Amino acid sequence: MSILKSSLTRRTFTALAGAAMIAGLSPVASFAQDVTIPIIVKDTTSFYWQIVLAGARAAGKDLGVNVPELGAQAESDINGQISILENAVAGAPAAVVISPTEFKALGKPIDEAAKAVPIIGIDSAADSKAFSSFLTTDNVQGGRIAADGLAAAVKEMTGKEEGEIAIITNLPGVGSLDQRREGFLDQIKTKYPGFKVVADKYADGQATTGLNMMTDLITANPNLVGVFASNLIMAQGVGQAIAENKLGDKIKVIGFDSDDKTVGFLKEGVLAALVVQDPYRMGYDGVKTALAVSKGEKVEANVDTGANLVTKANMADPKIDALLNPKIK
Repeated sequence: MSILKSSLTRRTFTALAGAAMIAGLSPVASFAQDVTIPIIVKDTTSFYWQIVLAGARAAGKDLGVNVPELGAQAESDINGQISILENAVAGAPAAVVISPTEFKALGKPIDEAAKAVPIIGIDSAADSKAFSSFLTTDNVQGGRIAADGLAAAVKEMTGKEEGEIAIITNLPGVGSLDQRREGFLDQIKTKYPGFKVVADKYADGQATTGLNMMTDLITANPNLVGVFASNLIMAQGVGQAIAENKLGDKIKVIGFDSDDKTVGFLKEGVLAALVVQDPYRMGYDGVKTALAVSKGEKVEANVDTGANLVTKANMADPKIDALLNPKIK
């Protein structure tokens, strides 16, 4: 899926946020109109974030809360998300749920926002201590799970837990992605010393860049046996490169998150496994927690929403199937 770069001005984002807010109100018009909890995701065009929004939408219906669904059109649009946060807070909601696009850049805006309303974080961290609660995958552990999955796939292919491997990260400076990279590299270093990391690349948030990077890696590293593509967008791009070069039986790829394309790659053997989070729960419990905080109730400061390694062998298990095929309407 192509990810569009946004160059919208602050004025345009104000209009976008307003339009999104109106759209977000319509599904819950029959409920109480005095409690509004906007949810701000990184990228409204991504299937992953659509699942998050679906969870938030369901919580709004169940709890009788208005949940405007807000976000930019690309994870790389940091300034766009800051503008949307400022506009959302200006509307004096009961609380705000947000997944910060970038760790450093969102720190001060979240500090400022939290002076006015409670802020609930989901998925990715920010350089702020102002979150009332934070719900996310343990991304360091997610990286370790990916390393274990890659080691198992390479061993099944070659009989050994060794060889040249690479990691491709979607964007630099994103809390969740940095943590996945950290967990992956630490697990490789401490548990699988036979592997040599020959490339540690950062992309620009676009699947086509992941495709091009992977194509270059194939050419430059003929002995490559494995790759960790640390988010959905990179899994799409890397998977496409593996499919086009028919290398699924020679280079094992572990992706992160899922959509129809990556699940298709998994079924076809293009990808060896996917580390799958529970984005629906992040959205649902994010709104639920925000409502509790707005009422003055005590909530957990940090909640681990879990991660699972999905392979062709276990993808039909009921628990895994529910993660791969969430209800987004």
